[in-house]
Amino acid sequence: MTRLLLIGPPGAGKGTQAVRLAEAYGVPAISTGDIFRSNVKNETELGKQAKAFMDAGDNVPDSLTNALIRDRLAEADAQGGFLLDGYPRTADQVRELDEYLASHGEALDVVVELVADPDVVVERLRKRALEQGRSDDDESVVRHRLEVYREQTEPLIDIYDERGLLVKIDALGAIDEVTARITDALSGRGIGLPDAATA
Repeated sequence: MTRLLLIGPPGAGKGTQAVRLAEAYGVPAISTGDIFRSNVKNETELGKQAKAFMDAGDNVPDSLTNALIRDRLAEADAQGGFLLDGYPRTADQVRELDEYLASHGEALDVVVELVADPDVVVERLRKRALEQGRSDDDESVVRHRLEVYREQTEPLIDIYDERGLLVKIDALGAIDEVTARITDALSGRGIGLPDAATA
């Protein structure tokens, strides 16, 4: 069983690495951003509520997010492990996740922090906005999202560091290089790739 959390600022490449790592380790990538965007696209009630927060660059409230994650972690494919991308984002969400996992006799194995320079991140996201037409990648919104990240999510890094779970990874460079840095770091923590997978 591999239970990972990927953390880092918007634009650090979490989504890209989450997909690759999930495939390599044979666990589902659970992305709150993807869940929210799917709901927005399908114009569900949750999607309508979430869209207003996302367009402003704010985090979707804990109550909405926690309920979604609990439901997702309860699905069959997550019973053998998972990779969380974008959750938890606040100290309250950390407590919620701790309680959920403890109630199932589980805990996180490793927290991977992707480290990236803010100016590089802004440029990456501006480029993505042009390519994908995403309303939450406007430069002013991006800078606000980085500020929200610093205020609400960076404190989580200290929490996980104190627990001895944190691994810091340089997120800049070729995608393959970043993936290799992560798998090497995980291997150093005793989490090897399944025999059939390659980094």
